[in-house]
Amino acid sequence: MNPREIHTLLKERFGEAVRDWTEPEVGDSSLDLDSGSLHDVCVLLRDDSALRFDFLRLVSAVDRTDRIECVYHLWSYELAHSAALRVELDRSDPRVASLSDVWPTAEWHEREAYDMMGVVFENHPHLHRILLPEDWEGYPLRKDYVAPREYNGLTNE
Repeated sequence: MNPREIHTLLKERFGEAVRDWTEPEVGDSSLDLDSGSLHDVCVLLRDDSALRFDFLRLVSAVDRTDRIECVYHLWSYELAHSAALRVELDRSDPRVASLSDVWPTAEWHEREAYDMMGVVFENHPHLHRILLPEDWEGYPLRKDYVAPREYNGLTNE
């Protein structure tokens, strides 16, 4: 199934929760979704026999200055097709449902996005920092991040 057909199927099923579809010259086509529908859409993408997205390749968070965007890259081994999903989150409180119950690989990817960008993945089984110490303040990949001058006696100069 090609991305346009996937978009049409999801639009029929989820209506206005499925927004735009873009097909860049390079990279995965992407579908923009309402963040509240992400989990339900992903269950359908995994379980529908015409889609069978059985692998979550990557979850990333992008700082768009005015918002945080989460991007999910999916692959179907069975049907050899791919897609990417994008959801926009409120920059001041970026929250979205965890997909760890849909694809177990989401657990690590979501922890990294939490650690580096501050995205809270609701219902994640063990959401805590994965790269930085638990007492680290801030989210280093955000555009407004200011690195501390000192951490545990080490200076940043």
